[in-house]
Amino acid sequence: MLGLFDSAIAWFVRIGNTAQWGTQPASDQQKWIARAAVWCASPDTWVAELPGVGVCGAIVLGEAMEYVPPAVVPELYVRVLIGSRDPRAAGVGRELLAFAEVRAQSEGVSQLRVDCYAGASGDLVRYYERCGYVRADTFSVAQPSGPWPGQVLTRTLR
Repeated sequence: MLGLFDSAIAWFVRIGNTAQWGTQPASDQQKWIARAAVWCASPDTWVAELPGVGVCGAIVLGEAMEYVPPAVVPELYVRVLIGSRDPRAAGVGRELLAFAEVRAQSEGVSQLRVDCYAGASGDLVRYYERCGYVRADTFSVAQPSGPWPGQVLTRTLR
């Protein structure tokens, strides 16, 4: 999982998006190592693998993050979604979100929520909108480098 984040951070640095996760590889930072250990120990953590690529995505499902408003209906929260930058893994994020929808329906909940970085170009927010999510709440998390703007998005399930 840390390798996926390292790759994403390197790509963000190349495109000039250093405000989302900084510039240092996740695998070199204790806070990221601790987060990944918690995520990997979660009973609702799933990875995607492709032949010739290996692990190319991960999703962690569960309770809402502590920094977002509580849900008003039963939900499943996408706590983490990360995909490989390898072109052979294109679409893995959407596949993992579809998997989350199946998991939510099997648990009898009517909503999926996710949050993401809302700064820079806003591409990440638009990605989730293309996946069927709708903007809900905004939030800001204090960081040493300044506020980290976030967006909560919801997807109502049928």
